[in-house]
Amino acid sequence: MPSDLSTTYLGMRLRNPLVVAACTLCQELDNLRRFEEAGAGAVVLHSLFEEQIEHDQTEFAMVQEYGADSFAEALSYFPSFELFHTGPEEYLRHIEAAKKAVSIPIIASLNGITRGGWSRYAQLMESAGADALELNIYFVAADCNMDGREVEQRYIELVQAVRESIKIPLAVKLGSQFSSPGHLARQLVEAGADGLVLFNRFLQPDIDLDLLEVRPCLKLSTPLESLVPLRWIAILYGRVKCSLALTSGIHSAQELAKAILAGADVGMIASVLYQEGFGVIGRILTDLAAWMDEHEYPSVAAMKGALSQQNCPDPAAFERGNYMKALVSYTGRLI
Repeated sequence: MPSDLSTTYLGMRLRNPLVVAACTLCQELDNLRRFEEAGAGAVVLHSLFEEQIEHDQTEFAMVQEYGADSFAEALSYFPSFELFHTGPEEYLRHIEAAKKAVSIPIIASLNGITRGGWSRYAQLMESAGADALELNIYFVAADCNMDGREVEQRYIELVQAVRESIKIPLAVKLGSQFSSPGHLARQLVEAGADGLVLFNRFLQPDIDLDLLEVRPCLKLSTPLESLVPLRWIAILYGRVKCSLALTSGIHSAQELAKAILAGADVGMIASVLYQEGFGVIGRILTDLAAWMDEHEYPSVAAMKGALSQQNCPDPAAFERGNYMKALVSYTGRLI
């Protein structure tokens, strides 16, 4: 009997745990159809950036001052408004068209750092037919006078404001650079998050030594990047009452299987689509089913959390004990 790949994410039943993450490929309806045909369980649309909602020059300049990184989906370092492919109204029309074009769940995405017009546009996205909303909170605390509690409170207030404005499921995509990710995760769930997407892949700016200027630096992810979210999903599984999604670094069935074993409901892909094309979706799912058959897992549900911290035979592997063990036992060969 073939393995059951179905899973539940944000209360939605998906045919499998492979979800297309927010990326520029999601701007085209034909691509959404190809994602569905290839077997994707759901799609997160490309982000509607705060700068597209509130692009007043004063507000935009303020946002520029905060930044030390660039958005995960931006191809230039804080681009001018004219360079955005679509505005808010076009984004809403895209949601409506996407719902007509495919039958798999469509998750809208909002990306920004202030309360702004988020609540209003969250409502409009819900009205346009989005099955869920992914809130991608981007904030770099470049002000050295701002303490960690202020940063976390900003996240919490944003989630509360959006949660109060919509009825559809709400996922929060956040970065890993918090002193206590687990505590913040619980606060976000209490504020109304139905799911957490770990972790946002902030791209770091680089310095051009010839032009002596800061420039954007966009590089696609590697499987190694899946290890940080893997650890935190394994730690959070069973400790927070929400869906968990692993994003960044899933390039094969191996990374997807690890994500599920750690406790993720779904794994999200983007970089591997640019590298290998739409066909990689089917290959990952076929390989996942084969791995499950080999290891006698009848379903994704049976796999989920089997190697989370609470179920792992060696829970220290996700904590400091494994760090010490790995360092003292390493016997690399000098060349």
